[in-house]
Amino acid sequence: VQLVESGGGLVQPGGSLRLSCVASGSILSIGGMHWYRQAPGKERELVASIGSGGTTNYADSVKGRFTISRDNAKNTVYLQMNSLKPDDTATYYCNADIFTSNDYGRVSLMNYWGKGTLVTVSS
Repeated sequence: VQLVESGGGLVQPGGSLRLSCVASGSILSIGGMHWYRQAPGKERELVASIGSGGTTNYADSVKGRFTISRDNAKNTVYLQMNSLKPDDTATYYCNADIFTSNDYGRVSLMNYWGKGTLVTVSS
């Protein structure tokens, strides 16, 4: 199983970006999907989460500006980021709880991380 993020880049303050994360591999189903971020010199923090049924949660610092969504048919989670601030500069990581099965039909639940995509907010 792999998680691959895309959509990062350089944007001016007040601008918008949309991040995507696609899960691929021998996937039965996906539970919670999450976006984390880590700024230089800081710990990784949870930005937003979405459950398999669509329930969402956000860090206080991004509420009202960021929107997480998912397309279960495409095994994809998105993060729409509006009104971006310099403090949003970080590497953004996708994280997901994924059910897989082996050749013997054994089902396993594991947590996976993507490699991250860099978001830089600067004028």
